[in-house]
Amino acid sequence: MVRLFPLWDKAVAEVILENVTKVFSGDVVAVKDVSLEIKDKEFLVLVGPSGCGKSTTLRMVAGLEETTDGTIKIGDRVVNDVPPKDRDIAMVFQNYALYPHMSVYKNMAFALKLRRQPKAEIDERVKAAAKILGIGNLLDRKPKALSGGQRQRVALGRAIVRQPKAFLFDEPLSNLDAKLRVEMRAELKRLHRRLETTMIYVTHDQVEAMTLGDRIVVMKDGVVQQAAEPLTVYDCPANQFVAGFIGTPPMNFVKGTVAKSNGGLAFDEGTCRLALPERFCENLAPFEGKEVIFGIRPEDVKTSAIDSPSVGKIGVTVNVVEPLGDEMILYLSTGKNELVSKVNAHQQVAVNDKVEALLDLSKAHIFDPASGRNMTLDGAVGET
Repeated sequence: MVRLFPLWDKAVAEVILENVTKVFSGDVVAVKDVSLEIKDKEFLVLVGPSGCGKSTTLRMVAGLEETTDGTIKIGDRVVNDVPPKDRDIAMVFQNYALYPHMSVYKNMAFALKLRRQPKAEIDERVKAAAKILGIGNLLDRKPKALSGGQRQRVALGRAIVRQPKAFLFDEPLSNLDAKLRVEMRAELKRLHRRLETTMIYVTHDQVEAMTLGDRIVVMKDGVVQQAAEPLTVYDCPANQFVAGFIGTPPMNFVKGTVAKSNGGLAFDEGTCRLALPERFCENLAPFEGKEVIFGIRPEDVKTSAIDSPSVGKIGVTVNVVEPLGDEMILYLSTGKNELVSKVNAHQQVAVNDKVEALLDLSKAHIFDPASGRNMTLDGAVGET
C-alpha cells in the first residue's frame, strides 16, 4: 500500500504581503499597497473582475513578477529577491502546461528528476499523488488522450509531488465545462483537507470564491476591498462594489433619500417609503434628506409572506419571469425602479401581474453614493 507522502515536511507556511505594490511601465498601477496575512494551511481566494490585480498579486508571490514596493514572506523568509524555483511553492495554471510528448507519469515526475531525487522516492510520490487524484490508471497515457478534467488532475498531481509549502492556483478551472467545474471544486476542497497545506487561489468566478475559500479577498483596481470569511462578505459587504460583485443574481440597488418617519428613519424610493430598522438610525442620521443607495439581495425580495419582523411593501409589476427549476427569478418594476426577486418556482406569477413585493428590511443595506461605503455596518467586517 502506498503511504501518503511520508517524507513531506509540513513546515509552517504563512504567506505575508506587506504594503505590496506593482507598477508596470507607463505608470500603470496593477496592485496598490496590498497587505495580507495568509495563515498556515489556509485556503485563501483572490477574486475580482478582469484587471483587478489578483493574478499579478499571485505572480508576485510566485516570483514571476517583481514587486515595485513592499515585502513578501513565505514562512519566516523574505522572498522578494528569491528566484521562483527556490521559493518552495507550486503553481497550477489555467492552461495545464503539460508536456505533450511525455506520459502522465513522466509529466508528474519531471520536476523531481530535475532535482535529482532518488528514483524510488519519485515513484512513491507520483503513485501517491495519482491515488489521491484518482488517475492511477492513466499514468501511461499522453496528455492528448486525456479529457480536460483528467489533464487538470495531472497538473494538480505534478504540483502535489513537489510537496511545496504553498500551492498557487491561477484560474485552474476556467477551461472546464460547468459540470466538471463543480466536480473539480469539490475535488480541490477534499485535496486541501487531505494535504493540510496553504493554498492561494485566483478566480473571477464569485461562486468558486464562495464555495472554495476559508477566506476570500475581493479586489478592484489593484486595491483590496474586503478580506473576510465568505458568509461575512456576503452578509456584510464593506461597500457597494463588494455587494454587487458577490451574489447571483447581484444585489438590487435603488437610489432614494433618507427621510424622517414616525420618530425613526425611512428610505424614500419616490413611489413609496420603507421604514428602516432602528439599528440603522444612528449611522444614517447625518444623511437625513440626502441621497443614498438602498441595497437588498434578490432572495430578500418576495411576492408571498416572509418570516421577518421588518417587512417593507412595494406595489410592483412583473416584467420578466425566468424559471430555473427549483426557483424562479422575477424582474419587477415599481414604475420608477427595477427590482430582481428570487422566489420558489411553484409560485403562481406571470408576466404583467401586479403584485406586492415584500422586502426583508432587516437584511437591507444603505450605501454612501459618494464613497460606496456600507453605512449600515457596525464594527470591522474584514479589511477594506
